[in-house]
Amino acid sequence: QVQLVESGGGLVQAGGSLRVSCEASKRTFSRYAMGWFRQAPGKEREFVAAIRWSDGRTYYTDSVKGRFTISRDNAKNTVNLQMNNLKPEDTAVYYCAATTKVVAMVVLGRVTLYDYWGQGTQVTVSS
Repeated sequence: QVQLVESGGGLVQAGGSLRVSCEASKRTFSRYAMGWFRQAPGKEREFVAAIRWSDGRTYYTDSVKGRFTISRDNAKNTVNLQMNNLKPEDTAVYYCAATTKVVAMVVLGRVTLYDYWGQGTQVTVSS
């Protein structure tokens, strides 16, 4: 069983930056891609960004393009999300996820695609 552990959330003022990271407990599981999702109170979990593990190709939801960057570190077995120019509407619990399914990049935004999930880390952006 693969465990994903997020870290790095916190409180930041609007316009500030945060970096959240996710470490997988197993190095050699056959992940196809990893992603970040978020869930605000009273709302459904939504896609933020994904990265294809083999070549680092990325995919973002429109609302974070140009502000967030997803990256992977093969040596540390981690996926990171650098969040710049944060807005109050970015406030949510951020979840890391991994999928073993081979799909087109645009499909990586589907919550139901992912096999493994972390426990989440809170990101709060004050106005």
